[in-house]
Amino acid sequence: MNGANIPSRGRQKAGGISRRSWLLASIAVGVSRARGDASPRLDVLWDGDDLRVSVPGLHFLTGKPLERLHDGVSVAFISQLTLATDDWSTVVRRSPERFVFSYDLWEEKFSITKLGTPPRTAAHLSAAAAEAWCVDNVAISTGGLTPERPFWLRLELRAAEPREEAAVIGEPGINLNRLIEMFSRRPRDMYPKWTAEAGPLRLGDLKKLAGRASRS
Repeated sequence: MNGANIPSRGRQKAGGISRRSWLLASIAVGVSRARGDASPRLDVLWDGDDLRVSVPGLHFLTGKPLERLHDGVSVAFISQLTLATDDWSTVVRRSPERFVFSYDLWEEKFSITKLGTPPRTAAHLSAAAAEAWCVDNVAISTGGLTPERPFWLRLELRAAEPREEAAVIGEPGINLNRLIEMFSRRPRDMYPKWTAEAGPLRLGDLKKLAGRASRS
């Protein structure tokens, strides 16, 4: 992955999520290794009952997916956040998400919809703000983790190929196994996959994001 640090987000539609700047990464703990030229770090933040991530410098609106967006075609991206223990030997859970990007040729701005119930939407975003909004809306539950148990986290992200988009966009109830299968395939060079990892981490070393109530 390459690119400059992600700037602050653009304006969002009502119903989108407004989140604090990842300048709060000063209270996050992250150790990373990643595939890609720039080897970006994966910052991890404890937010209520969830873990959220930030990847400074992540730049994935490039190449063939960006060409398709500039041609007026919506493009689906799929993410997967994996939480593991025992130095990756035990996968605790996976959290996949689906996003649909579109591009306004007149405004030269991006819109994103996170599919789900209910869907979430952000609009009028620059490329960097759109990339940041996507990652900022990925999370995984901390359920079952004790404060002192080491764990590892992996973020995977890639554009869905045209032959996969009907399943990604058109099936509201698409199951976890189907998405895991998509990530297990080797994408074509024009549809690369980005991966960043962090660990070992401990909940006891992470500070909770102030102002967000835990459900527990």
